Amino acid sequence: MTHRERVLAALEHRASDRVPMDLGTARFTGMVLGAYENLRAHLGFGDSGQVVDRMQQVVTVDERILERLDVDLRAISQGSPDNVSDVDLDEHSWRDEWGVVRHKPPGCHYYDLAHCPLAGEIDASDIAKFPWPDPLDAGRYRNLRAQALELRKTDYAIMYNARFNLVHQTQYSRGFEDWFLDLGQNHGRFKALMDAVFEVMLEWNRLALEQIGDLIDVVAFGDDIGQQDRGVCSLPVYRSLIRPYQERIVECIREHTKAKILYHTCGSVYRYIEDFIDIGIDALNPIQVAARNMEPVRLKQEFGGRIAFWGGIDSQRILPCGTPDEVRTEVQRMFGILGEGGGYVLAGVHNIQPDVPPANLLAMFDAGRECRYAHGVHSAMAL
Repeated sequence: MTHRERVLAALEHRASDRVPMDLGTARFTGMVLGAYENLRAHLGFGDSGQVVDRMQQVVTVDERILERLDVDLRAISQGSPDNVSDVDLDEHSWRDEWGVVRHKPPGCHYYDLAHCPLAGEIDASDIAKFPWPDPLDAGRYRNLRAQALELRKTDYAIMYNARFNLVHQTQYSRGFEDWFLDLGQNHGRFKALMDAVFEVMLEWNRLALEQIGDLIDVVAFGDDIGQQDRGVCSLPVYRSLIRPYQERIVECIREHTKAKILYHTCGSVYRYIEDFIDIGIDALNPIQVAARNMEPVRLKQEFGGRIAFWGGIDSQRILPCGTPDEVRTEVQRMFGILGEGGGYVLAGVHNIQPDVPPANLLAMFDAGRECRYAHGVHSAMAL
């Protein structure tokens, strides 16, 4: 099978030749800078990674490394706007186009929130007059179609990284404490902020999908609504305040492409999965197996055949702390559970962190190439 055929088979719950694999295609299945540099040094090849997510320090992965690992997808993302850019405030702090300021503490790999422009006592007029990003800026869409046409010459599945991180962006703009207080106590203010941010994101994703919708295979978007032991809110609150926006996101995507939809949310999201299916989500990432109620056997039994699973290789314990043999065993176990009959894309649980030994990452992908289907029956065997 081609790489594209393999991915689409998984998302349509069909067995293929082997399990499809992902690294670095989505902004939540990649590598942070330190982990990538460790892998480059271990392999002895690969260009320096370009940071594509400054907050998380996620980088592009060299094509030669993707080929070495036999990754089945390639990515398309929006470009930088022409008329605005990040503003460096000092050596360790910067402000983005949303007015959010982040600071990197000493010794930390990532940037923390330092200033949320809509924190505190605000009302609908403050939200209405806020200088939101311009979704019409041409830099965001320049060369998008040319990139897609070039990738279409390959046999890789093509993923568009959509900018529909609505929950995250409203949390960053409002501040986490105020965001959760609004979620619980001030639904009018919560909806006003969600509406304003959503309109920006709806327009800039619509314009992108109009250019590339006929060329892509997967649309990915991420918005965490889970914590380690629970969701961010009750199911009724989710259905009232968050799900309606997710429905409109899916509607926008479906209007412009036949591509499959991959949704990322970390944490314990078991209570929401039936709703994800009902909305029209095709695949769920990252399957945070260490979170409460996210046991793979349970998920496959209850939801397998209706939603595909993307991820599942534990990044809290197995990848950073296990041996290569333990990683290989875990890959085979996940394939045996989540991969039964199809419906599974192999990847780590979220971005690969600097504490993951390169040998463990290589073991994950080497084991993945051995996870093969034979006439619809899955088994791990040497190529």
